[in-house]
This record gives sequence, C-alpha cells and structure tokens, in this order.
Amino acid sequence: MKFGTKAIHAGIKPDPSTGAIMTPIFQTSTYVQRSPGDHQGYEYSRTQNPTRAALQENIAALENGKFGLCFSSGMAAIDAIVKLLNPGDEVISTSDLYGGTYRIFTKVFQRFGIKFHFVPMDELDLIAAKVNDKTKMIWVETPTNPMMQIVDIRKVAGLAKEKGLLLAVDNTFATPFLQNPLDLGADIVMHSVTKYLAGHSDVVMGAIVVNDAKLAEDLAFLQNSCGGVPGPQDCFLVLRGIKTLHLRMERHSQNGKTIAAFLKNHPKVEKVFWPGFEDHPNHRIAASQMRDFGGMISFTLKGDKLADAIKLMENLKLFSLAESLGGVESLCGHPATMTHASIPKSEREKVGLTDSLIRLSVGIEDAEDLKNDMATAMNAI
Repeated sequence: MKFGTKAIHAGIKPDPSTGAIMTPIFQTSTYVQRSPGDHQGYEYSRTQNPTRAALQENIAALENGKFGLCFSSGMAAIDAIVKLLNPGDEVISTSDLYGGTYRIFTKVFQRFGIKFHFVPMDELDLIAAKVNDKTKMIWVETPTNPMMQIVDIRKVAGLAKEKGLLLAVDNTFATPFLQNPLDLGADIVMHSVTKYLAGHSDVVMGAIVVNDAKLAEDLAFLQNSCGGVPGPQDCFLVLRGIKTLHLRMERHSQNGKTIAAFLKNHPKVEKVFWPGFEDHPNHRIAASQMRDFGGMISFTLKGDKLADAIKLMENLKLFSLAESLGGVESLCGHPATMTHASIPKSEREKVGLTDSLIRLSVGIEDAEDLKNDMATAMNAI
C-alpha cells in the first residue's frame, strides 16, 4: 500500500454499529463488562480507547512499524522512552536538539542518575568515542532543531547494533512522508504529533513507533502506568489531519525550497540552513535517507545583529511569530528566546545557534505571497 493510501485507510474501519466511515470519538472513561474480566477488549480509557487505538495503528503503518503508541505530548513520549533506562545508564545525544528534550534530559532525568553526553553526530567517530559499558541509548534528531544538521541514521544504527544499544530517532521535522528511521535501522521512532502529523496547530500530542514486541510491551506499560495519554477528541483530530499529510508535505517541501532559495540569494542574509542545498553539510546523506527536504529553514542576517532579527520578525505578516511548527500556516520563531531558551547560551553557541538566528516553518500558502511577505520585512531592516 502506497503512503497516501495508508494515510487515509491504515487502521481505519467503518464503525460496525452504524457504518460511519469516520472513526467515532469514543468519549468514555470506562467500559461495561459482562462479567469480571469478560469484556470487549477495553476496560478503562487510560489503558485503551478505540479512537486512540485506530490512530496508533495508523501512525505505525506510516512509519512501516508494527506497534504505535500515542501520548499526551511529544515530551510525554520522550519521558516514556527515557524511562526504559535505569539509574547509572548513559545516553549519547546529538548536541543540536530541541530545547525541551535537552531540558528533560538534564533537569529531570539527570537527577535520577542517568547521564547524557551531547556530541556532534556528523562524524561517527565522535559518537563511538563516548560509548562505554554504561551506554544504553543513542538519541538522534535529523534534521536537527534548529540548525538543520543531518545525521546518517544507517551508520549510527550500525554502531548501535554493534554495541548493543537502542537507537531512538526524533522524526518530527521529517515526518514519515519524508523519512522512515525504522527502515534505516532505528529501534524507536518518536514524533511530536503536535507538528506535521496533526498539521493544523490545534492539538498537542506525541507518538512512538517500534517493531520489537518486547519494546512495545515495555512502552505500553509505561504509557498506562504513568498515564500521559491523549484524549479521544484529540486522537480524532489527528486522524483527520493525517489524511492530508502526504499532500501537505509535498507543498511544505515545495514552498520550503522556494523560500530557502529566496533567502540564499537575498543581499541581507548571511547564512541559510536547509538540507536541500548541495553545499549543506551532509546534503548527500539527506538525499539518500529523505524523499524531499521539508519546510523547516533557519537563517541569520548579515552583521548577525539581534536588533535586526527582531525587527524582521516584527514586520512579518504571513509568517506569524509563534512557538511550534508544522501547521498549514507559516510561522517564524526565535530559538534563543523561545524553543531553545532552556539550553545555556554557551551550549547553544557551540552548535552555531546565535541570538540572532531565525527559524521558519514554511506553510502551505501561495509561495509568491510568502516571498513578498519576507521581502517587505527585509526592507524594514
């Protein structure tokens, strides 16, 4: 089954009681049992819910995985993954990553005795140098947030398997339409469903997909025991959003290419970070493991002045200044004070995340209108 067909049909069955083609919103907390333990597969909605079950099956199919689990947020999904570990275990993470991930690693789990190493992952030797007998997991984002660095999933997966480590990949920026980490050797794929999968800036949710039955069982135990599950209304909205994921991602990628080229050729722009450029570091790897390059772009202005970056963002109209990404509307963000403010400035600057860096989530509007909006804002500098 091709991707667009899976997006619409995988996990979706007409309601047997009415024939409704859309999965019903099972807005219930509990389920009647015929006799103690004699039920229809559902006991309590923290543990199972039919609307959530359909969504989990759908997302798993999109990632070519066997088991899907949904959580109340992307952070709740990350929380469950790290809870697979024990005090004394160590994790090797990419040094450029979402600020919320860095925060939960360093401010929450580090207090419970789990150690995290943050390294650039453009060279395999840099990862291998941190592996020791306490290492249990490698955490990857690719493309990274916000510097758009590319990590070779196949090579990192080879190292992980050689050393007996779990490889977890945050696939939020790429989505299953552009990249399938399980096919490249990853053990765990995580999504902030809030972003492209839901796609309409109206839901907060996370998801995990795996192929290993024991791993799925352990994660399901954590999902139920810790209780960070999404409600059926949100699951319904994501099921609806996913039906157009392939169409939206095609347009996000087209518009991303247009805006990236516009910025690269603009006289006031210093650097543009977008993996579709042939001179982007590891572009060849991106081209080999991604189907297209998406709509996420970061850039800096000449002079690298924070005041100029702020003025530009204040004068954008179609690119709304807001947290998050992946919605149909275009957004601009300032990572240093927004999504990555929880990372110390010294650590941010090690990966090139300066105070004047601007991140764009290019939406699905008309590309000419987006270019004109950016040009007008540039003229205000």
